[in-house]
Amino acid sequence: MPHALRLALFLLALCVSVPAAAERPLHTVEALDLARYMGTWHQIALLPNWFQRRCAADTTATYSLNPDGTVRVLNRCRKADGELIEAEGQARRNARYDRPGILQVRFAPRFLSALPFVWGDYWVIDLTEDYGAVLVGAPNREYLWVLARTPTLDEAVYARLVEVARREGFDVAALVRQ
Repeated sequence: MPHALRLALFLLALCVSVPAAAERPLHTVEALDLARYMGTWHQIALLPNWFQRRCAADTTATYSLNPDGTVRVLNRCRKADGELIEAEGQARRNARYDRPGILQVRFAPRFLSALPFVWGDYWVIDLTEDYGAVLVGAPNREYLWVLARTPTLDEAVYARLVEVARREGFDVAALVRQ
């Protein structure tokens, strides 16, 4: 059998025998009290992504409830030169799912809200009982954040959240701590 054909068959076997993590359902929290979730969260770690490429430090997300039940999102971070940058958006429960931890977020202008592709996945995967730390990600496993109410997080809590992410199929080796 030619080498190229053997290589092609081997690669095909890998694709067939190893299910992609994104094909497995992503588990989310059973309950989410949005009022308790509001406030400022500090980014402890993330899977690098293109929209945070300019963020070097002090990354936070501040959430506040809107009268219509949606959530105002204000993300801030410092660039390497010290400049503060921010993005304002909106979050809402994802109506396609009957799960409280499955949200969507958009940072596109409000007039584009009717377009489904401007909404990104924001799934609350795990949350400490005291609402002091949270693991947030996307079902395709491309996005993941460890957030906390304070700029630092107890190592045992961090390790537990990372272990949950690993079990859920995220590439935790690629996590970057801030």
